[in-house]
Amino acid sequence: MVRRGVVVKQATLQSDKAPTLADFKDILEHCDVHIASAWRGQLAETLETAKVGIPICVCLNLEDLKCFESVETQYERWGVIFRNSIAIQPSNPAFPSHSGLVVLMGSPKSGLLEASFVHPVNYVSAYVTSSQRLVMSAYDGDRQLLSQTVLPGANLANSDSAVPPNILLSVTANNIHSVTFCAFDGQFTIDDFRFCL
Repeated sequence: MVRRGVVVKQATLQSDKAPTLADFKDILEHCDVHIASAWRGQLAETLETAKVGIPICVCLNLEDLKCFESVETQYERWGVIFRNSIAIQPSNPAFPSHSGLVVLMGSPKSGLLEASFVHPVNYVSAYVTSSQRLVMSAYDGDRQLLSQTVLPGANLANSDSAVPPNILLSVTANNIHSVTFCAFDGQFTIDDFRFCL
């Protein structure tokens, strides 16, 4: 069941085999799962009690962050650490948020944002709006590239882009230790950051 303020932990009981990530695709892309700050300390318990083969998915609620707050270890208890990341409430209408008011942006170095996972994950997604081509890359523990997805060009709001703002980008691979978002010195925002173990 998907509820506000909890981790998604759902199984298909009609099947004898363990559910796969593909079984959760619709939930991952359309869920209203947000993690409030009061719930951040419970990931370890969830991991310990989770049944083998059932994906545990986390969608970060960025609304607890203050505008212009540097984002690094705020979500470490939930399993992710950010680098070169700042929380903003976009004042430029070209960068609308997907949900709520707060998004993440690469800063102080523009065009780059990295997320590292406390435990390896198998799926990562975010809604992205960018001023130019953006590459989302997934890496293993040795920084070997596992998977990439590309936003081929700008998708700013109120532009002539064929791609709408807040396009969902995702990577799927076994043993993802980190992901990077790189727009090569462009500007971009990410919202509704999700990952599944």
